[in-house]
Amino acid sequence: MNLIVKRLQKEFMDVPDLTIKEIKIGLFKTIYVIYLETVSSSDKVNDYILKNLSNISSSKFKIIRNLNSILPGPNTKKVNEYDEIEYYITNGFTCVILGSEVLAIETKADINRSVSEPTTEPAINGPKDAFGENYQINLGLIKRRIKSNTLKTIEYTIGRKTKTKVGVLYFDDIAENEIIEEIKEKIERIDIDGITDSSMLGQLICGENKVHFPTYVLTERPDNVAKALLEGKIAIMIDTSPFVIIIPAFFIDFINPGVDTYNKSTNVNFLKIVRISCFFLSMTVPAIYIALVNYNQETIPTPLLVSFAIQRDGVPFPAIVEAFIMLFICEMLRESDIRFPNSYGSAISILGALVLGDAAVNAGIVSPIMIIVISLTFMASLIFTEAEVTSALRNLRFVFLILAIFYGILGVLFGVFYFLIRINDIHSFGKPYFYPIAPFDKAYFFKSVLKRPLKEDKKRSKILTKKNYTKMGGNP
Repeated sequence: MNLIVKRLQKEFMDVPDLTIKEIKIGLFKTIYVIYLETVSSSDKVNDYILKNLSNISSSKFKIIRNLNSILPGPNTKKVNEYDEIEYYITNGFTCVILGSEVLAIETKADINRSVSEPTTEPAINGPKDAFGENYQINLGLIKRRIKSNTLKTIEYTIGRKTKTKVGVLYFDDIAENEIIEEIKEKIERIDIDGITDSSMLGQLICGENKVHFPTYVLTERPDNVAKALLEGKIAIMIDTSPFVIIIPAFFIDFINPGVDTYNKSTNVNFLKIVRISCFFLSMTVPAIYIALVNYNQETIPTPLLVSFAIQRDGVPFPAIVEAFIMLFICEMLRESDIRFPNSYGSAISILGALVLGDAAVNAGIVSPIMIIVISLTFMASLIFTEAEVTSALRNLRFVFLILAIFYGILGVLFGVFYFLIRINDIHSFGKPYFYPIAPFDKAYFFKSVLKRPLKEDKKRSKILTKKNYTKMGGNP
């Protein structure tokens, strides 16, 4: 038996889906066909390889110089190193071995789901296709939108065990070379057993910051990736993951989504202001209520203060304990909503909120005004779909609450200053995180914070590109 085949049999011991077929050509020639049944298509193996080999006679085979001329598959690779054989076999290729010559022919099984609609980033207007778990299909969804030879793709294989394919996409005539080189350097330095999702790669590349805000965007929408690439950003695509990483990322990218571009500026700007207001409301509403009720009662009109006192009559806990109890219960309801199946998860959460809220008020454990405050807080946070953003809001909410307990309204102001100072200290691949507000950039400000009419969007951001600043009606 061939030495390469013996070694493969030894290394793939106790792997029942490994198939090895021997095909005799004449008296002394044996061709070995090796593939994994679970990731390879038996029909493709039969059509591309077995039929062609079975039709070759011994006399005809002597004339043929190499395997490549016998097996004209759609994607054929000549394997020069033994370590590559395992990679190709586990990725759905069939390896054909004759002596020391090894040929890998793509025979991947179709184990992918069809292109579906976005689930985490729905939009009324705009495209309805979303990324899946197949690398090639995801790449095709982007290139279907961008038909340019300046869109470059650099591919890597990461993970000693998983050998996951990773692609870095960028426009050669727009993106900054410094960011591209930094990304390439960080990816090449990664040494890990396996990567199964794009968020894992994002953490390895971008690191983690103390404020818990994400410094990279995860999106399942190909149109968002296309728009980011056109602005000079870089996209990183990972096989088996339906999310693509976009870097650099800015704070405002998580507040106002890219689907706003499909609506008129006069209509969408009000919603953008509402989202920004909801972000700060979600952080500060419980803290402001505690500060006003406990420390700064002189700032509340007397009739409203009397109403608060009447509602709190009979409640055994101070307002601070009330707030912590209700915030903890709401976090439990949010987590249960995520973990429950979609078919009845939301119904259970709504039922739990209604029952617990009504029972708590009737039992005199919490006051009705506290139910209103906490409900307003969580309604404001539901606008943001990014999990890392909601987690950061939760952490900051408790920080503001603790500051309000000790210092009242002054503590809330301290918290706002701390938030602004700390978020201005964060960078995403050398770019300021609070951009385009600090530093202010008019071009990107009217693409993210507010929206101007599309015909006026003629310039790219100076902080994202220096090669091709003119976007509409200009030359590179």
